[in-house]
Amino acid sequence: MSNAFIIEVHSRAAGIVVRDGHGFRFHAATRDFSGLDGRDFGTPGEAHKAAIRHVAAAQAGGRASRSAGLAAHAFG
Repeated sequence: MSNAFIIEVHSRAAGIVVRDGHGFRFHAATRDFSGLDGRDFGTPGEAHKAAIRHVAAAQAGGRASRSAGLAAHAFG
């Protein structure tokens, strides 16, 4: 089995996972994935799922921030 794997989400490089003892440590490729940097995962697949969830959470948070900004602009 390989010791390192590239993790991509929606054709974007999220980072790599490198075998570290009994698991895999995530190293972010961009600041967008810095929230996962240094986290340990049991498998590369677990890291990939976490990266997908990370993107989904960031997108949901962005929508909430834009909505709050519009409300503040309209009523502020």
